[in-house]
Amino acid sequence: MTPRSSKRPRVLVVEDEQPLRELVVVTLGEAYDCEEAADGDTALERLRAQAPDLVVLDAMIPGRSGLDVLREMRAHPKLKKVPVVVLSAWQQPQDIDAALDAGADRFLGKPFRVEELSELAESLVGKPR
Repeated sequence: MTPRSSKRPRVLVVEDEQPLRELVVVTLGEAYDCEEAADGDTALERLRAQAPDLVVLDAMIPGRSGLDVLREMRAHPKLKKVPVVVLSAWQQPQDIDAALDAGADRFLGKPFRVEELSELAESLVGKPR
């Protein structure tokens, strides 16, 4: 985890594959304070404890799926407006539609370019200072 600073936006990275989770944290960690979760239940615990400014959420994680986590977020008053980028190796139109229907703000297929992830984060949260 990156040390917290009160002026930097907070991102929750939910990804069960540690190398990919670390890639997302390294990519965004220069500009954002990143917190990590490897499964749906841990993600929901962290989300309920403190709403982040952005969630990067793998669609397929252990326990509750990423889309289940997303649906719970959208039903929760404190979390329903938090921007979410869904990551998935499944990239058929029905997979993208399922993520967007569950409430995703953006969909990013795996593998992805780190520049694309950075641009998405900036577009959803704003450019950090």
